Amino acid sequence: MIAYIDGKLTYKDHAFVIIDVNGVGYEIKISLQTYSALSDGNERCKLYTYLSIREDAHTLYGFKERDEKSLFLDLISVSGIGANTALVMLSSMSSGEIREALISEDARTIQSIKGIGAKTAQRAIIELKDKLRKEQMIGGASPTIFPVKNSQVRNEALAALVTLGIPKNVAEKSIETILKKEGEDVTVEQLIRLALR
Repeated sequence: MIAYIDGKLTYKDHAFVIIDVNGVGYEIKISLQTYSALSDGNERCKLYTYLSIREDAHTLYGFKERDEKSLFLDLISVSGIGANTALVMLSSMSSGEIREALISEDARTIQSIKGIGAKTAQRAIIELKDKLRKEQMIGGASPTIFPVKNSQVRNEALAALVTLGIPKNVAEKSIETILKKEGEDVTVEQLIRLALR
């Protein structure tokens, strides 16, 4: 698997870019999100990539942000959504808009994307809504539950508690309760200690 490609951007199109890495030009398909994030010219460029290997083609897909690549991988895990369809989805809407539509079960918004019918939209919602909700909570994306300042503290404490043998869902609930009660200034050590009581 090729995790990323870091080189000189030699060609930029709405659908793909060519990045030169030590004299080898990699053609990488991109979304409009990535296209907008890249500047014109021969600048140094790093794209997070996904390599699709099929009988008839080996295709590289590139993303400026890890977040976009992560959503792309989630989308192609859904039956009926291939790599090209996922790229169209990421070109039609921002990653945040797609996530919000899936989490809020807004099938109409998902269906508004070219190539996505009612059944595919429903399947995507059913298969991804819980996963995306959990990622949103763990990533600290919901400031009312986990302030951004505490997301690293929270994640370190959660990892430590799971290592100590506490089930992940129990540890998550305990950490959530402690953070609400203690506020933003709790340390990792304090959080672990309080969760173990």
